[in-house]
Parts: sequence; C-alpha cells; structure tokens
Amino acid sequence: MNRLHNAHPHILVIGDLMIDHYLWGGCERISPEAPVQIVDIARETTVLGGAGNVINNLVALGAAVSVAGVIGDDENGEELRAMLSDIGADSNGLIRQSERKTSKKSRIIASNQQILRYDKESKESIDKTSERAIVSYVIEVIDTCDIIILSDYGKGVITDAVAGGVIAAAKAAGKKVLVDPKGKDYRKYRGAYLLTPNKKEASEATGIAINDDKSLQKALLSLKETCALECSMITLSEDGIAIYDQNMRRFPTVAKEVYDVTGAGDTVIASLSYALSCGLSIDEAAPFANHAAAVVVGKIGSATVTLGEIEMYESSLHQSTSEMHIKTAQEIAAIADRFKKEGKKVVFTNGCFDILHVGHVKYLQEAKSYGDILIVGLNSDSSVRELKGPTRPVNIEADRAYILAALESVDYVVLFSEETPHDLIKSIAPDILVKGGDYEGKSVVGAEFAKELRLVQFVDGKSTTSTIERINKGTSC
Repeated sequence: MNRLHNAHPHILVIGDLMIDHYLWGGCERISPEAPVQIVDIARETTVLGGAGNVINNLVALGAAVSVAGVIGDDENGEELRAMLSDIGADSNGLIRQSERKTSKKSRIIASNQQILRYDKESKESIDKTSERAIVSYVIEVIDTCDIIILSDYGKGVITDAVAGGVIAAAKAAGKKVLVDPKGKDYRKYRGAYLLTPNKKEASEATGIAINDDKSLQKALLSLKETCALECSMITLSEDGIAIYDQNMRRFPTVAKEVYDVTGAGDTVIASLSYALSCGLSIDEAAPFANHAAAVVVGKIGSATVTLGEIEMYESSLHQSTSEMHIKTAQEIAAIADRFKKEGKKVVFTNGCFDILHVGHVKYLQEAKSYGDILIVGLNSDSSVRELKGPTRPVNIEADRAYILAALESVDYVVLFSEETPHDLIKSIAPDILVKGGDYEGKSVVGAEFAKELRLVQFVDGKSTTSTIERINKGTSC
C-alpha cells in the first residue's frame, strides 16, 4: 500500500461520457389530466456517468486523469466539460461534434423511488473526423501517461478505428491498455493488455456457459486468444476475479454488506489501472481491485473509493500487515487530509512506547474512542535517547513501530526524530490531540494546530520505567 500512497500516476481515459441527472421530490396526488403521479421537485443533482464514473474513481484514488471523448456542441457538453474541470481532470481531449447530442440521463425520484427516466443522447458511431482527432490526441499525450483505459458504454465513441488506433499507439509507446468492453464481439479490442468483462458478458462474448472452473478457464483462454491479450480477466461478482496469463488464478473477495452494485465495474477497472500504473503486478492489483469493489458495493449509488477506505477494509479482514500502517511524515499528512475530507475525525497522540504495557494499551484505546482514525507519533531511537538517557530505548524504533501498528486501536504509526512532535502535529492538523493526564494545567506542544485537546489519565503503577526497575531487581508485579 505504501507504493500506492507515494505514487501519483497519470491515466488517460477514453470513452463514452455522460451526465447522470436526478430530480428529487415527493408525490402526494395524481394528475387530473392523466393517470400519472405529480412530483413536486425539491432539488436537482448531477454527477458524471459512464466513463465519467471511472474518472471519478481514479481521482478519488489520487491519480491525475486526462480525458478523451466526444461531446455535442450543446449546453450539456459545456456542463460536462465544467464537471470534469471541477474534479481536476484534463478535458483537452474532448472533441466537439456538431449535430451530436451530449449524453444526459435524467431520473425522477419520488420518495426515494425512481419513477421515470428520460435520455437525451446520440448513440450512433462518431464521425471519421472525430475518430482521427481522438487518436491524434492519444498519440500526442501518450508519453506522459502511465496507462490507458478504454471505457466502452456502447454509445458510439469506441469505434473499431478508435480502439485499433489507441491500442496501436499504446503498443508503440510500451503502455498498457485496459478495456471495459461492450457488446458480444470483442475483436476490436485485439492487442489490449486485458479486458474486464463480468461473467455474463464473457459468456455472451465467447459462447461458453461459465458454470465451473473448467468452463471459466475455457472462457478465459478464448478471450485471451481471440483478442491477443497479455492477460485475460473475468470479474465474478461476489466470487471475486479470475485471471489467466500462463495459468488461471482466482482472487476471492468478501463484501461485508452489499447495498448497491451500481458502478462496481467502473471501480474495478479504475483500481486495477491505478495499481498497475503504480508498479504492482497483476497478482497484487487484482486483490486491490477486489477490495475497492467490496467497499463500493457497501455504498448507495455509483460511488468512489479512497486508498484510506481500502486500507481500513483490508484491516477489517485482517489482511493488512503492520508495515502497511507505518507511514512517513509526508504520507501521513496526505492520509489525514483525505480522511478529514471524507468527514472522518482524526485523533493524534505521541510517545516513546518503549516496553508496551497495559497502561499504553488502555491509553490508546481511550484515545481512539474520541474519533475515527488514531495516528500515533512515535519517538525515534535518537529522540528517545534525548528524552530518557543513553540506556533507552530498550526496543529499537522498528520493533516499537511494528508492535504499535499491530494494535486494533491504532490505525497509523509515524516516526519523528525531533524532541517534540510540533512539526508533525502541524502537518496533520488533527481534530483531536490526546496527551496524558500529567499535562493538566501545562502547555501542550502542537495544541494550537488541533481543534480540541483531550487529556487521558494513566493507569496507576504501569510505566516502562517501573517495568525496567522490576526487571533489574528480578521482582514480579
């Protein structure tokens, strides 16, 4: 996970962009003009749909995103471009095509139930001029991109010429192309790195009924050979992901709660692309994508997922190691910022935690109870010597950090070498700063950077110093 936190890949998304428009209201009567409900609209919302949901997921993970596609010369096209700009995506690859309608899907929701949807869109293939413009743009920017996504929603942007031109340019530049395919004939994607069809789509494309491992492997091989893929993949919903390059592997997933599977496929291709562009292997990227999708299906509507949410999910499955929760000062500042933007309450405390004892554990448990995320600043070995003398610490910083990170109450550990954590607290700007009860009436370093200061009383008779004294005397508790 550290490789993912440290990376800021640039990913190019090419596909069918649309606006999802929602009209929310209530219904209390039937129209006298016709037997239909009258909905009193209270509010309107718009979100990016189609390939835009892939873009939203990439931005949430921390990627820089460039976008290529076709919009109409219309008001919806301007709205879509503005929405991309609002999330920081580069829309220089958007091509205007006159007489084409920018896709906008409007849904009327009454009492949280969708009662009507109406669409404004063009579904015919884009014209030859637009095809050439997209491919030219890809050739122009491909050297700056780490990976390319073709997000095909069957609305006419990913034509044979566009798919073929993009994949050829990517191969020449040594870049991977990942495809979320549409339809039953996948030959236009020939030469891509991998496709991400679900089981139903893969069955329709290959003509193979997938009902066991044998038929699954047969379908994977068929896709790999037909489309000349480096790696063949089929997503299996709650059963995870299956891949085949030299042999078949399955990566199961566990979604704790499933509320809505909308957009899970977009999350899979976005998280796969992000992980691969950060240098992870396909065997590392597939579980990462599984976990991202598991988080998303626990949300309502087309949703996105952050690295922090994936990390917390992995922790809940006990699949994360202590190392994954030990961060640098630079990493922890970015992590804290992400959690605060998600509405999570960040708690910070610090100490030497030399010989971990029950007093430490109870102190940290209480600190965690004040918020959602507990970050522990840990004095480095040199810092401990400055504070405690030349015989300390008993345990080196790597060991102390590892043990702390293994505690259920601790989300992240970050080392600092200064005498005080002033600069660290300033960079994190926690919602709550926690210190020991011995600071009652005293000035607390970094308190000015926190929204609130809390003091926690220590457990009587429990300290590293007293533990060392008993060891030296050979006495028990």
